[in-house]
Amino acid sequence: MYQFTYADILSDDMAQARRVERQAFDEAVRRLETARARGPESREAVEAFIYLDRFWKILLEDLAHPDNGLPQSLKASLISVGIWVLREIEALRLGRNHSFDALIEVNVLIRDGLKEH
Repeated sequence: MYQFTYADILSDDMAQARRVERQAFDEAVRRLETARARGPESREAVEAFIYLDRFWKILLEDLAHPDNGLPQSLKASLISVGIWVLREIEALRLGRNHSFDALIEVNVLIRDGLKEH
């Protein structure tokens, strides 16, 4: 019979959560790259904006939750990034910005920071 400690189960849950987060970032980056190729007024861009907007709002909600175990300084930094992402999406939607590069770069950097243990 197998015996697991709470720490083992928690560790497995955290590893799974990181994998899911990384997959979500992979999808965001894939959509942004497709949107960049098609242009900011394309259907693919609209779909990328919707996905990214929903994704980052979920992340922001999680980061703001009192049970989120990340260090306060990291949470604050990620919340600032999230607010910037939402503003960049809006700037692209309204035609005030025409480049997807910064959004792609930021999401890639965060995705790559989600290392699996």
